[in-house]
Amino acid sequence: MRKILASALLSGAALLATAPEGAAQTADRKMAISLTGNAFQYKGNFGSDFWQWGENKYGPGISINRYLSPGLDVLLSGNYVELKKTTSPLSSPYFGSSFATNVVNVNLGLKLKLNNGWALKEDAVIQPYLLAAPGLTYTSREGTINRNGASLNTDSDKSYFDLFGAAGINFRVSDAVGLFVQTGQHIPLNANLDGDPARDDNKWDDRFLQHTAGITIAFGKAKDTDNDGVPDRKDQCPNTPAGVAVDEKGCPLDGDKDGVPDYQDKCPTEAGSKALDGCPDRDNDGVRDSEDDCPDQAGKAALRGCPDADNDGVRDQDDKCPDTPAGTQVDATGCPLNLDKDGDGIPDSVDRCPGTPAGAKVDSLGCPEIPESIRRLEQPVRFETNSTVIKRTSYGTLDKMVQVLKDHPEYAVRISGHADSRGTDEYNQRLSERRAESAKRYFTGKNIDPARVVTQGFGESRPAAANGSASGMAKNRRVEFKFEFYIPSQPQP
Repeated sequence: MRKILASALLSGAALLATAPEGAAQTADRKMAISLTGNAFQYKGNFGSDFWQWGENKYGPGISINRYLSPGLDVLLSGNYVELKKTTSPLSSPYFGSSFATNVVNVNLGLKLKLNNGWALKEDAVIQPYLLAAPGLTYTSREGTINRNGASLNTDSDKSYFDLFGAAGINFRVSDAVGLFVQTGQHIPLNANLDGDPARDDNKWDDRFLQHTAGITIAFGKAKDTDNDGVPDRKDQCPNTPAGVAVDEKGCPLDGDKDGVPDYQDKCPTEAGSKALDGCPDRDNDGVRDSEDDCPDQAGKAALRGCPDADNDGVRDQDDKCPDTPAGTQVDATGCPLNLDKDGDGIPDSVDRCPGTPAGAKVDSLGCPEIPESIRRLEQPVRFETNSTVIKRTSYGTLDKMVQVLKDHPEYAVRISGHADSRGTDEYNQRLSERRAESAKRYFTGKNIDPARVVTQGFGESRPAAANGSASGMAKNRRVEFKFEFYIPSQPQP
């Protein structure tokens, strides 16, 4: 009988160990098994072995554990032991009496955990708990009672309702493994473990302590949608891009604490602003210090952050005529230019169309102004991330601009490519140039002279929106178009 019961318990453990993985014995790992070694101490009519370690009887155990909440688990446990004892003192009325009782306990209970987030953290190393687990005790007894010269055979097989309570401490080894010790008492109601027919009036004459040491193994893997090593349950940034280093909360690292993650921060060791991709701007003029020729004076982005008090387009430090009246055309030194042969208001030094008829409306380069109806066709074309492929939905926009060039051979088109801030400056510069060339191929594929299609790339240097959001970056992945007056004899600036 003992070999059969022990074999059954070990077989059950093997089956559980090969079961499919579940979640876990936390909110992430909700299922676990525990394997235990147990020391049992009998108390009954043959005396008490409580806390007498030399009288221990040993047996195996196993339990299935299910997480319910931070403070509560449910478990189903099974244990086996052979309790036995022989009376030896000659003065004992039971001299020569003995019993050997195989005991199997199956208990279903609730574990109250003190590492519930209030008393202790859920992932604390030391995790005390209390256990209440009623169940069933099966006994198979072989024994003899000798009393007053008479011998009585007490062999019997019987089952009893069992009350079991315990206290223990689990020691967290890892997310999936814990070691624990536990002590509790079994009170199988009305049980007769030793076979003595003389019974007390109460229902718990015979009972036993169970001292346990065991290992708990939780199964499964916490859900981690963005694969950053932080479970979704704890991840405060659940959509972190693949490969980005994160902190214990699952959020991208931000070494300079400026609110811009390191992987997006162009200046990861200096605190800056989101609008400038994490780079500092001491004079608050919207130009990064690293690109600002005048970092301590607020200036204009077009002049690399340098001031221009008279707004003539020449930096103050280079302006030899710093008080030029508003609207006056100046040369490279900031002094007025008066040479304008065609009288269109554009100095000859910058007039690309110096022979414009008198009275003609011209643009800032001195060429006949492109009508507003045509300017409205200059719509940008946007691209997917890291792509130079023109979307089919943009063909209609491009075809309208192709038709303008066919109807107006005096026009050219300038195509400028742009990129968002992801990637290095060098890579984004090449990407913007390839996007502009992709748009040019569309025009030349429609039989437009390549000389009338000028391309240039600006990388990420001219954003249409802040790069701090997905929508902003989508607006920055683009090519823009501008019609110009075409002069074959002059190179395009």
